[in-house]
Amino acid sequence: MRIVYFTHSLESCWNHGNAHFLRGVLRDLQRRGHDVVAMEPLQAWSRENLVRDHGNAGVEPFRNAYPTLRSRRYRGLDEIGEACDAADLVVAHEWNEPSLIAMLGRARMNGAAFTLLFHDTHHRAVSDPEAIRHFELEGYDGVLAFGEALAEVYRRWGWGDRVYVWHEAADISLFHPASDAVEREGLVWIGNWGDEERSDELVAFLLRPARDTCFSLDIQGVRYPPHAVRILAEHGARYLGWLPNVSAPKVFARHLATVHVPRRFYVDALPGIPTIRVFEALACGIPLICSPWKDTEGLFRAGEDYLIACDEAEMRRHMRAVREDADLRRQLIDSGLARIRERHSCSHRVDELLGILRSLRPARNLAEVGA
Repeated sequence: MRIVYFTHSLESCWNHGNAHFLRGVLRDLQRRGHDVVAMEPLQAWSRENLVRDHGNAGVEPFRNAYPTLRSRRYRGLDEIGEACDAADLVVAHEWNEPSLIAMLGRARMNGAAFTLLFHDTHHRAVSDPEAIRHFELEGYDGVLAFGEALAEVYRRWGWGDRVYVWHEAADISLFHPASDAVEREGLVWIGNWGDEERSDELVAFLLRPARDTCFSLDIQGVRYPPHAVRILAEHGARYLGWLPNVSAPKVFARHLATVHVPRRFYVDALPGIPTIRVFEALACGIPLICSPWKDTEGLFRAGEDYLIACDEAEMRRHMRAVREDADLRRQLIDSGLARIRERHSCSHRVDELLGILRSLRPARNLAEVGA
């Protein structure tokens, strides 16, 4: 089967979490014998920031970790038609330009044989709904939404049973516990400062508790303005800048625990949707402590796969417990790993995607979809 995925960027994970999941899914599809092509605009914002900060060497970690994956970078829409010729499946991510989304939809309505899906892994449907409504999705066969709360938004917009919940997951061929035992110490938080939508939560559930419990804390990520870097320093945290996502397993392996602090949209408006870092941390076998969020879909088991702190005081207690109780750490690691391997790998998501294709085009011979 030939699959074409239109992404913002495959090569860059600079403030682009969808690249993590996409890489794992495309590689799994390749392993099953499918022909996959990633298409990204020549001037992708994420890649341009990565190259500005780190030069062309910034894309080398991805290329070394995923040698079989390559993206085709296009300048304009006149270059994308050939990529879709003979495609069985075309997927367009929500970060693409409306003009591209519209062009693909029109091609489908005009008789293109491929199945066409819109993939949404962001909060804009609730934070900026007009931006999503601006997309012309009439020609699309279905929507892939990365959580039930987001899928319900599309159902209210009239998509009915043509919206499918397709959670993110961990690429366990890359994200797994270290094979060699290394000394673990301190906390690590990998994430972006963002647009101030969780700055208070980062102080209350990460920076102050780590300082108060005398836990060393390493911070890695991008989009930290000068005042944010000052806040980190004032709390004794060490800011280390951008981390290639493929290097995260080695960083997790050196630390005793990590923390999940979701953005407010995923606490209030889109409950039940964890970020990709939850899947990746559990897959790497590091104890995870979370600030408040409601796992409304039962993806994980609070208290078994991770600890959840309802307030700052409980976060301090959990940090002390994880540092002092080796049995607790082992229980969290084993339980979280088991959950990922049973339900939340990229291979599981590929199984789900292929099932969606069969349901969408039952009259078409999809023997080529395979396993």
